[in-house]
Amino acid sequence: MLRFFVLCTLALASRADIAEEDDVLVLKKSNFEEALKAHPNILVEFYAPWCGHCKALVPEYAKAASTLKAEGSDIRLAKVDATEEADLAQEFGVRGYPTIKFFKGGDKDSPKEYSAGRQADDIVNWLKKRTGPAATTLGEVAQAESLIADNEVAVIGFFKDVESEGAKAFLKAAEALDDVPFGITSDDAVFSKFEVSKDAVVLFKKVLESRIIMFSLQTAPKIFGGEIKSHILMFVPKAASDFNDKMSEFKKAAEGFKGKILFIFIDSEVDDNQRILEFFGLKKEECPAIRLITLEDEMTKYRPESEAITAENIIAFCTLFTEGKLKPHLMSQDIPEDWDKNPVKVLVGKNFEEIVFDPKKNVFVEFYAPWCGHCKQLEPIWTKLGEKYKESSDIVVAKMDSTANENEAVKVHSFPTLKFFPAGDDRKVIDYNGERTLEGFSKFLESGGKEGGAPAGEDEEEEADVSTPGVGTESSVGPIIHL
Repeated sequence: MLRFFVLCTLALASRADIAEEDDVLVLKKSNFEEALKAHPNILVEFYAPWCGHCKALVPEYAKAASTLKAEGSDIRLAKVDATEEADLAQEFGVRGYPTIKFFKGGDKDSPKEYSAGRQADDIVNWLKKRTGPAATTLGEVAQAESLIADNEVAVIGFFKDVESEGAKAFLKAAEALDDVPFGITSDDAVFSKFEVSKDAVVLFKKVLESRIIMFSLQTAPKIFGGEIKSHILMFVPKAASDFNDKMSEFKKAAEGFKGKILFIFIDSEVDDNQRILEFFGLKKEECPAIRLITLEDEMTKYRPESEAITAENIIAFCTLFTEGKLKPHLMSQDIPEDWDKNPVKVLVGKNFEEIVFDPKKNVFVEFYAPWCGHCKQLEPIWTKLGEKYKESSDIVVAKMDSTANENEAVKVHSFPTLKFFPAGDDRKVIDYNGERTLEGFSKFLESGGKEGGAPAGEDEEEEADVSTPGVGTESSVGPIIHL
């Protein structure tokens, strides 16, 4: 009996070790397994204390945790300081912050990547869909009409037998899609209302008039995850005296590009929008401004010749774009007078081609962001590398701030990105994928880019994704998508 009491006490003590902050479990390697046993359905945020996106997420994440707890849900939210719990971060492939994963049914081996927005409602709804019915049962016409009316896109499965193989396949498909609400019905009145006579799946989509979308943390996922990949952005302070006039001109221009270009307004005075201004090389003082971007395989930015915001100018700009007559806009700082004074040379857009494709030089470049935590960690090692080869006649160690400088030869998808440009006339580019140590870099350079390298684009390991302007890691160029 005493042994049983001791075991129970130890078990309770173990659970007590899982501290909470604002209803969010605080996990470490020592209590992670216990947390999964105690809470089979658990959403875990891997964060870094210095990460701006992580800090912005704190209140909404806590609100979601409190909402679920108050409802008596068995779903819990948790967090892991990935800078302290490096083993856990490595085990679950954490390469940017925040990384959020859902562990369902206590399954540690195959967690699901969280893929919805960063507001409390987004988090709660996503989790409920993951643990509850994938499709809402529609037992009457009013429920079906409400589902369609409340959403821009909705999918309803019409099945006479909701236990049929077709219905089961429909529900499985519904589980895989997070952003579209699904309903399922076998009700004769619903079939009749929508003129469906046999089993079918129907997508209901509202016909939207051309309109202006205001950028915000709530609208960002829908804006940049939508079907239209060409976006024109108007950066204007909403408090400006001529704001309504500029918005009116912007709306007039939008009317002729429905379904081709998405028109987006961004309040240039909002603090949360400053990183996106930086992404386009803009400062608040330079607004109002217009920029256009395509979000295809490679992001391409365009700048109008005239910054005057009139319907006529915007229409002419968009027309040139749709006709394929615009040249991309590449940002560049001015070449610093002392760009080659220090062992690590400073590259900008204007001197990039001349330096990295010098046929007599082997050039090793770090593409970085000033605010990137990974880049800051690398900086002292990169400086030592520059010191080591500062007297070399054919090796150049350099760096370029990719938030302010761009070039056509290299598309940066993560920070830091390390690329080697070997001497020669063939403009070859080699990605560095080895250890980020002075020894690893030295071996790479002395092997001519063979040890620790791969041809550009192969086996690139992204630790700070920037492939779209702003999806939600601290190591991203702009805070557009997952803030």
